Amino acid sequence: MAVQKSKVTRSRRGQRRSHDALTGKTLSQDPMTGETHIRHHVTPGGFFKGRQIVGNVEED
Repeated sequence: MAVQKSKVTRSRRGQRRSHDALTGKTLSQDPMTGETHIRHHVTPGGFFKGRQIVGNVEED
């Protein structure tokens, strides 16, 4: 089993964990429809980069 050579201070431990915080998903707006969507994903209406990729999606 691995055993550390010396104690890791609170400061050093905090520096290591500083990048562990969760961030929200980045949102974009489609240039054609103005719909908000997750970046690099198709909009709910089927548009990607201003072009219709998926046919008309009927909502219930």
